[in-house]
Amino acid sequence: MKKKETVFVWTGIGVIIVGLAGWSIWSGMQPGKYDTFATCIKDAGAKFYGAFWCSHCQNQKNMFGKSSKLLPYIECSTPDGRSQLQVCQDAKVESYPTWEFVDGTRLTGEVSMEILAEKTACELKADA
Repeated sequence: MKKKETVFVWTGIGVIIVGLAGWSIWSGMQPGKYDTFATCIKDAGAKFYGAFWCSHCQNQKNMFGKSSKLLPYIECSTPDGRSQLQVCQDAKVESYPTWEFVDGTRLTGEVSMEILAEKTACELKADA
């Protein structure tokens, strides 16, 4: 390949990489579909105890999509996945996911968004 062609190819690759990086940053900054609902759950004093290795915890987060980052999530597992962090021991969390509500009640397992709305008095509505 000639020098001009090589420069052209590498310039094209660079433009594509910069474009993809920009799109990734832009899309990451966009609000999630359930941001208002997730924020309300947190503001209502609910707590969501889970573990990174727990498939049901991941399913629970996936219900919220990008809005999951706003949930009142508390990681219970040590990084090696072999023990429970003190915060969860103190809270007597025995299974994952565990939701704890301001009235002291708890629900374990994957909890529907409708039930979370009832327990927190938050309106279940997707953001525009």
